Amino acid sequence: MIWIPAFLVPLTVAAVIGGLGRLGGLRAHRVRAWVVRLSWVAVLPAALAALTDPGGVHRVDWMLLGTTISADAIGRPLVLMATGLYALALSFVVRAKSRRTHVLTAFLLLCFTGNIAVFVAADLVTFYLAFAAMSFLGYAIVVHDLTPAARGAGSVYLVLTVAGECAVLAALMILGAEGVMSVADAPAAVAASPSRDVLIALLLVGFGVKAGTVPLHVWLPLAHPAAPSPASAVLSGAMLKAGIVGWLRFLPLGEGAGEPVWGAVFLALGLVGGLLAVPVGVLHDNPKVVLAYSSISQMGFLAAVVGAALVDPGLAPACVAAVVVYSVAHGLVKGVLFLGVQAWDAERIPRAIVLVALAVASLALVGVPFTSGYIAKYAGKEAVGDVVAPLVPVAVADVLPWFGVGSTLLLARFFIVLVRRERHAHRTAVSRDIAWVLVCVGAVVPVAALAEILSPPVSVPEWFSPGTMWGQTWPLLLGLAVAAGAWALARRLPASRLLHPRGDVVPPGDVVVVEERAAHALGRGIARASEGLGHARESALTAARRAPSAGPLLDRVQGGLGTWVGSGVVLAVLLAAALWAAVATGALP
Repeated sequence: MIWIPAFLVPLTVAAVIGGLGRLGGLRAHRVRAWVVRLSWVAVLPAALAALTDPGGVHRVDWMLLGTTISADAIGRPLVLMATGLYALALSFVVRAKSRRTHVLTAFLLLCFTGNIAVFVAADLVTFYLAFAAMSFLGYAIVVHDLTPAARGAGSVYLVLTVAGECAVLAALMILGAEGVMSVADAPAAVAASPSRDVLIALLLVGFGVKAGTVPLHVWLPLAHPAAPSPASAVLSGAMLKAGIVGWLRFLPLGEGAGEPVWGAVFLALGLVGGLLAVPVGVLHDNPKVVLAYSSISQMGFLAAVVGAALVDPGLAPACVAAVVVYSVAHGLVKGVLFLGVQAWDAERIPRAIVLVALAVASLALVGVPFTSGYIAKYAGKEAVGDVVAPLVPVAVADVLPWFGVGSTLLLARFFIVLVRRERHAHRTAVSRDIAWVLVCVGAVVPVAALAEILSPPVSVPEWFSPGTMWGQTWPLLLGLAVAAGAWALARRLPASRLLHPRGDVVPPGDVVVVEERAAHALGRGIARASEGLGHARESALTAARRAPSAGPLLDRVQGGLGTWVGSGVVLAVLLAAALWAAVATGALP
């Protein structure tokens, strides 16, 4: 089967890296260094499999309970995106600001295997095992540097991951108990299930953790600054999409009369969380934290599109296809932006080229004309139709362009804090630098090709339509105007913490700080209550010691019952009571 090398080659290379590390010695060290340098080649068989797969379901009977995979219209584009992104990230590991690059490379290869397995899994068991493996392996790349910040971020990530995994497992167990084993049958089964609301709630929470949905997003701004840049690139670019794919695979999109209540919940979480991520993100001075809040905002956009599909089943085909296009565009662009932090810090690419490449990628994230974001955001806005937002009587299609304003503000802040960082450029591979620049500038090509393939139901914008171009341009202009106004005001008020944030106004993780404080307060309350109970117990014991003892009386009673006569009397009384109760209730004539 053509997919076997896609999974076997990365696993084998990771095992070889681990084995060479165990051998030790100068020769093994040199061989391992070359394996790490060329590790990006190990992910290419997945791209070949995705391109040549004729379609249909492939079954491997000897694995588990019968593993099945399928490269459909959702999985195939995401596998190709993940392959390109992981290959680029693996090539950047050599110059990453971290030790033990061979360990980071091995875990990235393992994460890649689980990541693409999530995209193509066709049965519940395979999907869950791949999702769980990818999620828990992600912990290793978050805590890779073993700093206090990395360990703290890893703890939050692990807690939320376990909670999400439990929710996903519970949902899949309910479906399995109802006889569902195929991923393709899951949406209809969820819609018809007597536990429908429970299932949707579990899917929202379980996949919402991985997708960075508010208020389950708190691991993102903690993990990204702690993890190496290659890890951040795949976490935000590819692994977040596993949560999105979980929604597309299992939610009842296009089934029955729709889910207006749950659709409103998705819309509210997506719109509110996506827009509120902007004012929080601009208050930070770490470029990777700013990019993390940008990812939260972009995932809010996708949650809103999924919510529209739940509200109106007729919109589901267009919304699902638009989410796939948007996921590919966001994955490529956000991945190169995170790698751009390392390109600025440590690569030998000239400063001007780095800034120009990052500027083009940033414009794509905003969605300006002639970029990948132009296609993706237009497709998303057109897909939601006339669905109205749940909080205000405004069409969702009229709210979504404001995400572009937020992206502009976040990326303006990103550039400000990035150029303030000192550069310590090192000699790096020219081929890798060229590949990074090409993805920054040329991401529009694969996204445009994908949109054409999926059209219809995807709506493709007219490249030179004045109305469409203006509709995608005004968010950038408004965002730049607001950013310029904030900059001018900051010069007049140099002492303002809001206009000159240092990252301490709102700590990374925002709500997690409130949750930690609430947990500490609860702990203190429990400790005080326990102390009070201890005092009450001591008082009760003291009072009991002072009270007259009932010991002699109890001894006499126990002694009497212990004789044949005493025990016989007790047994006779109990039998008489049982017979009386039986006669009274009519059990005996």
